[in-house]
Amino acid sequence: MTTPPKARVYRISREESVLALGREPGAASPRSVQVEVHKRDDAKARIAADPSSLFAPDGDDDGFAGMQFPGAAQKPLPAPAAAEPSIQTRIEAVKAENLTARQLRMAGRIAAMHEIQAASDHEAVVLLRDRGIDPFHRAALGQIINDQAQSRANVPAPARQNMPKRRGTEIVPIAPGSTNLPTREELTEDRRAAEIMRIQRDIARRRRRKLLMLFARLVAFVGIPTLIAGYYYFTVATPLYATDSQFQIQQAEQANTSGLSGLFSGTQLATNPDSVSVQSYLSSRDAMMRLDKDLGFKKAFQDASIDPILRLAPDATNEQAYKLYQNSVKIGYDPTEGVLNMEVIAPDPTLSQQFSLALIKYAEGQIDQLTSRLREDQMRGSVESYNDAETKVQQAQVRVQELQQKLGVLDPVAESSVIMGHIAELERQLATKQLELGQLKSNDVPNRSRVAGVEGDISRLQTMLADTRAQLTEGNAVRGSLASIAGEIRIAESDLVTRQELLATAAAQMESARIEANKQVRYLALSIAPVPPDEATYPKAFQNTIVAFLLFAGIYLMLSLTASILREQVSS
Repeated sequence: MTTPPKARVYRISREESVLALGREPGAASPRSVQVEVHKRDDAKARIAADPSSLFAPDGDDDGFAGMQFPGAAQKPLPAPAAAEPSIQTRIEAVKAENLTARQLRMAGRIAAMHEIQAASDHEAVVLLRDRGIDPFHRAALGQIINDQAQSRANVPAPARQNMPKRRGTEIVPIAPGSTNLPTREELTEDRRAAEIMRIQRDIARRRRRKLLMLFARLVAFVGIPTLIAGYYYFTVATPLYATDSQFQIQQAEQANTSGLSGLFSGTQLATNPDSVSVQSYLSSRDAMMRLDKDLGFKKAFQDASIDPILRLAPDATNEQAYKLYQNSVKIGYDPTEGVLNMEVIAPDPTLSQQFSLALIKYAEGQIDQLTSRLREDQMRGSVESYNDAETKVQQAQVRVQELQQKLGVLDPVAESSVIMGHIAELERQLATKQLELGQLKSNDVPNRSRVAGVEGDISRLQTMLADTRAQLTEGNAVRGSLASIAGEIRIAESDLVTRQELLATAAAQMESARIEANKQVRYLALSIAPVPPDEATYPKAFQNTIVAFLLFAGIYLMLSLTASILREQVSS
């Protein structure tokens, strides 16, 4: 694989910029360029005055007229030995100024730009100050850069020379014979291809290293945890058996329902609160404790054959057992169908079936408890009303009997009928005697004895009639008048009749309440009976291993993204 060469970026390195023109050792400074210009002007004037001096060399001319050649090095002028102590002293003074590393690097760059050979950045500061250049003044630095750029605008780029290398804060000059990056003229097609291949190999090496590091992180954070989880699910985990069952709560059929009360009757909406209540009860600690008391739920998961992760400790608390109970008994309610789906998990299939049957029995008891209270509330008022009416009827009956026994009258109506008949008979006899007396007196000579007898009969009949009438309105020493007796007995009998009617009404109300209470009866209908499985249901090793892999991969992805974001924020 080869990468095609791209167009070079303008001034991609410092050596190609205008600032670096002539900055290599042996290159001319702006001042020397101006001197050369003056020399050429003087030579032209001399040739114009004396053409024979055209080929006459100068006294210091070697025949190459100041031409610069690649690889040529200038010999630095020997410095006086007496100036060394002064430079060292000034270097120490610069060090005492506590300049920052950035300021020292800037001074070294400016010294290299002015072709100043300095052994350290502090010495570069001293030498720049000797030339009257402040390396820390931005305006002066910008002016120097602009002047040099204008003075070298028309000067051809010399051959690239070796630039001094930096080692910390020290500037180490490179030997003249050493090689550096090639210039554009020296960058042939072969060397370009070689550089491209080197860059490609370096990129490939870095990619391989990054891929190896990525693979190592994936193995450490994803592969190894997934292998551990798979080993647990396939080898260590205890096989568990799940028994499924399904049941629903139904209500007795209601007849003659109308309106909104009959709209939802017979549907799952009518038993929705009861189903939710039963679901909550079967998932509660009370159900777990009852199951542990009846069938030993804790003991079933404390066996030594169960794996250590699932096993309960011998002294496990109810809270620990309840956490395991929530994972072992799963109850779901489907509101659209009104059914409860229950899955009971146990280490043994028979034990799983027994747990399921026990929980269904607890659900039936909970339903009976809920409906029995409702029935009792509905029946309590009607039963109390019936009992009160019955008691009052008995009291009224006793009062009537007491009056009959006290007054000696069984039936006032019959008694009054007998007396009235007796009065009518006496009045008839009295009328007959009066007629007979009238006949006797109609004779001219009536028989005195017969007249006296008839008159005596009439008198006695009148007396008897008066006594008989007195029995109706007046009483005697033994009992009161028949009218008062009849009135008391009639009042007592009417009270008895009223109480009897109220008793009949209360009985009808109690019967209606009993019918309504029976309509409120809930019962549990088992749709799917619990059957013990013949194969282990859990653990689902392959599925759980895949889930563990996805979980660890997601965690690694989130952590790596978080680390990348934090690294970017810190670096910016």
